[in-house]
Amino acid sequence: MSRNPSMKVEKWITSEELKKRIREKEKDIKVLNRLHFMNYLYSGCSVPEASDKLGITKVTGYNWLERWNADGYDGLIPRFAGGRPSKLSDKEKRQLKEILRKRDDWTTKEIRNLIHEEFEVEYSLKQVGIILRNMGLKFGKPYPKDYRRPPDAEKQLKKT
Repeated sequence: MSRNPSMKVEKWITSEELKKRIREKEKDIKVLNRLHFMNYLYSGCSVPEASDKLGITKVTGYNWLERWNADGYDGLIPRFAGGRPSKLSDKEKRQLKEILRKRDDWTTKEIRNLIHEEFEVEYSLKQVGIILRNMGLKFGKPYPKDYRRPPDAEKQLKKT
């Protein structure tokens, strides 16, 4: 795929406004990199030179330039589709969270089986971990429980 090496930059904003936006306003690192790229183009660099300075491919540089020329600043904002919708609805996730709060020693396999039994949805162990993290729950290897420990062990310990 050949690109036009003499593509011109549409100057949607002035160079000073661009530099000000880089210094003050931009928080998203992806957009910030793209603004730096545009700044290099504004200062007279070619697309291959600006791409080399930022460590991106020339194709990516030309894509950014085309999006800038078409939409200005809004063209630099990443456009993500959002991914595949979850198999569990928000209501089902709330129900799952309530079920998980009743006990604090679940294993990932137990949670996967619970999801399958309650909601008839199959997930991998990795995806179960992702769901738990997105719910704000933390998971890890539980401490082993001593079968000889009495149920009121803390109370007995306080007495001594």
